[in-house]
Formats: sequence, structure tokens, C-alpha cells
Amino acid sequence: MADIDWDINTAYAVGLITTDGNLSKDGRHLTFVSKDLCLVKLFKDCLRLTNKICCKNSGFSKTGKYHYIQFGDVVLYQNLVEIGLGPNKSKKIGVLDIPDEFFPDFLRGHLDGDGTIRTYNDSKFENSRRLYLSFLSASKQHVLWLQKRIRELYTIQGRIRPDVRIWTLTYAKRESIALLKNIYYREGLPLLTRKYKLIKNFLN
Repeated sequence: MADIDWDINTAYAVGLITTDGNLSKDGRHLTFVSKDLCLVKLFKDCLRLTNKICCKNSGFSKTGKYHYIQFGDVVLYQNLVEIGLGPNKSKKIGVLDIPDEFFPDFLRGHLDGDGTIRTYNDSKFENSRRLYLSFLSASKQHVLWLQKRIRELYTIQGRIRPDVRIWTLTYAKRESIALLKNIYYREGLPLLTRKYKLIKNFLN
């Protein structure tokens, strides 16, 4: 196990780095990028960073802008490499060494970073809502590892399918609710509010 000072905030931040972070080839600098300014601020708070949040233009964002924070931390960088992350990780990432105790927080960060939550009214049953929870990655090996760890820890299976340049691990309503109850296991956790609002009623 890498010598990371694991806690709820760090595990959540590692989940975000796994999806939307970048490790520079210089062995020192890390960058977290998101079109959601709230998420970048949350990432900054979780790691107690003092660096400035910057903005850059992008044709891939509806607003034309992405927010990012860059910082140098040799120790954290080396520890992230030890658990399975590294430069140009998108298609190469596979198994990560995440402690079971903090896996729910890591997974919540993974979901907030690059996951999707779909909820809508069921046309067949009045007053019923559909719910689908998905984790995305350009690496099939990483998605297979996610599915395996979730199955081992929570006895929840999910389904993997290929999409355009990515692999998607999806859970339907019953499994989604069971998994979400493990991810959002108490109040006061670091989380992206807009995503939590989508599933809050399913947890009650």
C-alpha cells in the first residue's frame, strides 16, 4: 500500500484525479480540470491547496470554458504512481490500490468526476422513476477492475458495454440505489451537490 495519508477527503480527491486529473511527465506537477467550477473548488478544499484556480477556453465545453488547478507535490505524485496512476493514464489505467475503508469515497469522486446519473419518469408506470448510474473510462481494464471491486465489496454486479471511445459500467435502478447508499453513507461528505440532488430522493 502506498504511503498516502488516507482520509475521506483524500480518497475523494484521488477519485477525481483518476477521472479528470493529469500527472505531468516531470514527476512533480498535477492538474485537475473540470467544466464545473464547484468541483474544482471542492478538489482544492479536499487537498487543502492554496493554488489559484484558472480558466481556459475549450471547444468541447458548452460554455467554451474549462476550469483547472495545477500544483506541485512530489510525494503525492509518487504515491499516486505507486497505487496505479501515472502520466497519459486515460487508456492505460487499470487496477488501483485503494483501501477498502475509503473505497466508497474514492468511488464517489469517480462518479462526480466522470460518471453519469440518469433519472426520468417511467412511461409504463405512473409515479415511478427510472434510475441509471454509470462509470466511464477509456480503459476497459479499469472498468473491469471497478466492476470487480464493487461486486466484491457490495455484491452488486452491473453491466459493462463499449461506447464511442469509452467503456461504460452501468447499474439499473435497484443496484444503483444499493450502490448509492454505500457511496453516500452519511451526511457531511465531500460531494458534488448537483449530482447528489438527482439521487437524494432515492436514498430515503
